[in-house]
Amino acid sequence: MGEHFIAESFDRGTLDGWVMSNAKKDDTDEDIAKYDGKWAVEEMKDSKLPGDKGLVLKTRAKHHAISAQLLRPFTFDAKPLIVQYEVNFQSGIDCGGAYVKLLTQTPDLDLDQFKDKTPYTIMFGPDKCGEDYKLHFIFRHKNPKTGEYEEKHAKKPDADLRTYYTDKKTTLLNPDNTFEVLVDQTVVNSGSLLTDMTPPVNPPAEIEDPDDQKPDDWDERPKIQDPAASKPEDWDEDAPAQIPDEDAVKPDGWLDDEPEYIGDPDAVKPEDWDEDMDGEWEAPQVPNPACETAPGCGEWKRPMIDNPNHKGKWKPPMIDNPNYQGVWKPRKVPNPAFFEDLQPFRMSAFSAVGLELWSMTSDIFFDNFFITDDRNTAERWAADGWGLKKAAEGAADPGLATQMLNAAEERPWLWIVYVLTVALPLVLIIVFCCTGKKSLVPANRYFI
Repeated sequence: MGEHFIAESFDRGTLDGWVMSNAKKDDTDEDIAKYDGKWAVEEMKDSKLPGDKGLVLKTRAKHHAISAQLLRPFTFDAKPLIVQYEVNFQSGIDCGGAYVKLLTQTPDLDLDQFKDKTPYTIMFGPDKCGEDYKLHFIFRHKNPKTGEYEEKHAKKPDADLRTYYTDKKTTLLNPDNTFEVLVDQTVVNSGSLLTDMTPPVNPPAEIEDPDDQKPDDWDERPKIQDPAASKPEDWDEDAPAQIPDEDAVKPDGWLDDEPEYIGDPDAVKPEDWDEDMDGEWEAPQVPNPACETAPGCGEWKRPMIDNPNHKGKWKPPMIDNPNYQGVWKPRKVPNPAFFEDLQPFRMSAFSAVGLELWSMTSDIFFDNFFITDDRNTAERWAADGWGLKKAAEGAADPGLATQMLNAAEERPWLWIVYVLTVALPLVLIIVFCCTGKKSLVPANRYFI
């Protein structure tokens, strides 16, 4: 297999070398604090490769944690880091993660007590809740001035991650030291550890002075009302916005003496109506039938139109502010927390790989964990594992006709679609080509 730090295919059918955590989460209710989620080694439900096994997260709504030591710690030096593994959401994914953690080498690292607070060097992989699809790539960077660690998150991939969560195909993830993440051997995110992480690895050299304050006479108004302007003498601020249309004429047949609504003549006072409690009974109002054929009923009023003399309240026009000083900003001062780390790849060494997950979906299948510093070795491992699996899945996929028949069995209305899209055009071709008038073109003549 070549140079590697871990190579786990689970095909032995056991969890030998893997440690299930007995820890409890801090600051969590006792009844859900335990890492009591179940793990198993078994084949995928629809495996196309008999005997190919993997690690399966079996329970939902539980904390799960399992980890394994590397053959030796990985130290970030001159060679790249290549980590890859497969994950298959056999039952889809509602809310939960399937990411891995590379656990930092520390004197007190205890895999039996692996939990969310256990220090890690890198975390990456898929994570989803609702419609929020993520593909994490996070590393913990040590501040050279304070010695404290801070998480650095890769920019969000431009690729649509939805298909990688819904196609139920094996997914391969491959980040390396140049910050490159691959899914199904296709690059979906890449960049620089120095320029494409949030927050940035290196803080700014200068910051805004927290003690600087805007002067009281600082003028940030780009425009002001013209102080020399005055309201014109003929400006009428009291003119209404709308006035009656004096040119309007009452339509012929308008029924001035008929109301638009009348009491329902067919209504009857309920037997249990109590006038002392309910008041005097009145029939409900209904449209006046006499108005149905008339242009209108009741008192006629002229319609309202916009008043051409309306000007509204007068305001001075706006002019450029001669005292405008721009938007005030605090002055810049040297950043006391500034440092410059030009080699963020030199992260903390790690000595174990782990899965620490909460999921509302069970039966998440993991397989073929592999860590190396040799790209050729990684590609051979991927070809012998994920590549073989993908080839078997492709060979087992039904043909187009079989897929159409299977779909129609589940959704009978598809037969109508098939008839309209396939059978109907064939009938039309036969009618127009075979039953028309005989050709008048002489035999043995050819036209292009």
